[in-house]
Amino acid sequence: MSYPVGTEKDSAPKPLKQRKRSRARFIILSLLFLGTAINYLDRTNMAVAASAIQADLGLDPAMLGLILSAFGWTYAFMQVPGGWFIDRFGPRLVYGVSLVLFSLFTLLQGFAKNFSTLFGLRLGLGLSESPAFPANSRVVAAWFPQRERALATGVYTAGEYVGLALATPFLFWLLSAFGWHSIFIVTGVIGLIFALVWFKLYREPKDSKYINKEEMDYIREGGGLADSVGESQKLSWSKVRHLFKYRQFWGIYIGQFAVASTLYFFLTWFPSYLVQEKGITLLKAGFVGSIPYIAAGIGVLVGGYWSDQMVKRGVSIGIARKLPIIIGLLIACSIILANYTSSISLVITIMSIAFFAQGMSAITWTLVSDIAPKELVGLAGGVFNLAGNLSAIITPMVIGFIVSATNSFNGALIFVSIVAFIGALSYIFIVGEVKRIEISDEEISSIK
Repeated sequence: MSYPVGTEKDSAPKPLKQRKRSRARFIILSLLFLGTAINYLDRTNMAVAASAIQADLGLDPAMLGLILSAFGWTYAFMQVPGGWFIDRFGPRLVYGVSLVLFSLFTLLQGFAKNFSTLFGLRLGLGLSESPAFPANSRVVAAWFPQRERALATGVYTAGEYVGLALATPFLFWLLSAFGWHSIFIVTGVIGLIFALVWFKLYREPKDSKYINKEEMDYIREGGGLADSVGESQKLSWSKVRHLFKYRQFWGIYIGQFAVASTLYFFLTWFPSYLVQEKGITLLKAGFVGSIPYIAAGIGVLVGGYWSDQMVKRGVSIGIARKLPIIIGLLIACSIILANYTSSISLVITIMSIAFFAQGMSAITWTLVSDIAPKELVGLAGGVFNLAGNLSAIITPMVIGFIVSATNSFNGALIFVSIVAFIGALSYIFIVGEVKRIEISDEEISSIK
């Protein structure tokens, strides 16, 4: 089914007024927003429970760092297969199955009683969440014209932070009232319920009953891949190697590692930093710790809106996409300033500014949609997310070892700041021109 079937009267041309475009793409965007919020709840609930788990199971900071990094091991290295699954079977099936599996792994963590079980379940969580962001990127490429893509990316990315900002006080309340096990059980059940909603509502543009011809034409004419995205592809490592031929990809891979490093400090060690380094109580940490998440959510929307507005005013795609990212990474370096104050309000202010800036730089996924060959959108998203989520392994472990060796988070904030600065340099000097990479017929034949 290409478009909703209407009556003869509906399909007749209107002589005086053009029929209005439907807004089905915003229904899809709301699904991505909610799915991303739940996705991040399930990977971040461990950060809220970390101090209680550490005390309950008798873990030192290095062991806790290993648990916090376990998600990243499988999540990062499954990005390429996850991207291929998206290209091969489509986001409706793959992301729907992913939702069910990662929600089950989350729920089961509520019944874990030792280091090994928690570590194994976190590995399973990373494995099952791996298709999520390649799916988001592919859905945006299919459903949105280029002029709206940065804001769309910003909206679903804001789901990471808005969900955490709203849920963090609730999760800390669960922790105080019912213990750390309850956090995983509740968030797992929420994910299973949303999986039913996803299967009910999501379709590709050409199969959606909510889209009309005017909106479909608007997406097509604006550079949306409504028709070409969704064709099945065979997995080939030659396709992966092909993506590394271009400096644009090398630049955004390094940059994404840097963007994600700041993010993973907040997703893994930030609550423990507030409790252990600054001596904040659990309930207070739940409330004041939500402020930087709110700031980051605003930052994502500001970055996406600013980028799209520059595109609409005729600014080149390269400047419009890269400028918010570069400025965001440079401002994120300010996180190091928290080492020089003991004032809780000032620490939260510094963290909020740094996380706002990180959020502003998080429109990086737009570049995948703008640069990737249309035949390899999902796979390119997988490789991109692999590069970024190596930080999900490295950042929690490095911070754990730093804290274990020094009994302080000062070195950890220095590490995060340096990585952010390197990311800014990558976007300035390596990425270069932003335009879609076209694959010739000869190249397509050679990488099949």
